[in-house]
Amino acid sequence: MASDNIQYKDRLFTFLFGSEENKAWTLSLYNAVNQTDYQDPSAIEITTIREIMYMGMHNDVSILCYDNMDLFEQQSTFNPNAPLRMMQYAGNLFEKYIKQYKLNKYSSRLLHLPVPKLIAFYNGKSDQPDELILKLSKSFPKGSVSDIEVSVRMLNINFGKNQTLMEACKPLMEYSWLVAKIRAFKKSNDENAVTGAIDRAIAEMPNDFVIKPFLEVHKAEVKGMLLEEYNETEVMELFKEEGRVEGREEGLELGREEGELNMLVNLAGKKLISIEQAAEEAGMSVDEFIEKMKVA
Repeated sequence: MASDNIQYKDRLFTFLFGSEENKAWTLSLYNAVNQTDYQDPSAIEITTIREIMYMGMHNDVSILCYDNMDLFEQQSTFNPNAPLRMMQYAGNLFEKYIKQYKLNKYSSRLLHLPVPKLIAFYNGKSDQPDELILKLSKSFPKGSVSDIEVSVRMLNINFGKNQTLMEACKPLMEYSWLVAKIRAFKKSNDENAVTGAIDRAIAEMPNDFVIKPFLEVHKAEVKGMLLEEYNETEVMELFKEEGRVEGREEGLELGREEGELNMLVNLAGKKLISIEQAAEEAGMSVDEFIEKMKVA
């Protein structure tokens, strides 16, 4: 059974680009994706909702900067449902913004709101283009006409991809380099191998990398984050492959879906993956998934 006291666990991406300590790096990332040249990190207001149970959702980083509301999400596995998640999260952020500035949604005067920019940073192993636009309308029945469209700009940040973006944001390039080196040094998926690869990658990082001193100071936290990310990613990849094999063998879509949900509940119960990731893979909110765990 799931605990009622679930804490948000940072990804390394969030640790680097979503903290008050590293606002200069956040501004660099903002400038790179928006093609701006702002110089004052104090213009960045970090608005990430930290409570994991807030409407059963979380996001990696969200910021307000001048007229924009940027939502950043890091994906280690390709997920085409980012538009749905970000639409829901943006709605919560706008509600928070309206309350913070005491705006009246029912006023006869038009409200002036920040422009939402939705960015997914992909660094998974499957081959993806440098840039891909994910649209909510792809989830609707073919030929249907919707009054709502949400577009998410997915940027491939694997090392060697999106050179112009990387040149515009040095901390992002360095983060990409680190992930690539850990993958190259990792000889197996057991914890000792991953830990050794992390240690070696940080040690071999060039001294002129701006994120290196930060990683060295926070090495224990960084290793904990990366270990959890790698464990969850590897488990989910194995789970998806097993699901594909079962689907081919059984040929029964409903039975396969029920089997996948049961497997996700089992993996989350054993803490092999986080409840939030299991809920995301199951296509439901964290609250709904917890209810499934209670009756399992």
